[in-house]
Amino acid sequence: MTLMFCAFSGSPLIMRVYGQARAIHHNDADWATSYARFAPIAGARQVFELTIDLVQTSCGQAVPNYDYRGDRQQQRIWLEKLGPDGIRQYWRTTNQSSIDGIPTGIVDKNL
Repeated sequence: MTLMFCAFSGSPLIMRVYGQARAIHHNDADWATSYARFAPIAGARQVFELTIDLVQTSCGQAVPNYDYRGDRQQQRIWLEKLGPDGIRQYWRTTNQSSIDGIPTGIVDKNL
């Protein structure tokens, strides 16, 4: 997994973090412990545990300046309307494999 952080204000800078990641889903034994580290979010699908191999920085001189104006609320509202059962059904129909065809394990393996 590669994480990329860009400075959209202040001094220009890009940082990339490279490593091996493991997805932790609701049906995994360590979900409760891992997810407890974050504020609850309706529809949370997974937590990633990342073992970092390399960190690199580079100039961010081509990164544009942006102003943060707040979070969008559409997804939160949609997920709250679906509720837990609706979210799981959505996952069953749309999130069973990654874009490259790898099974996600997002719902119980026997479903």
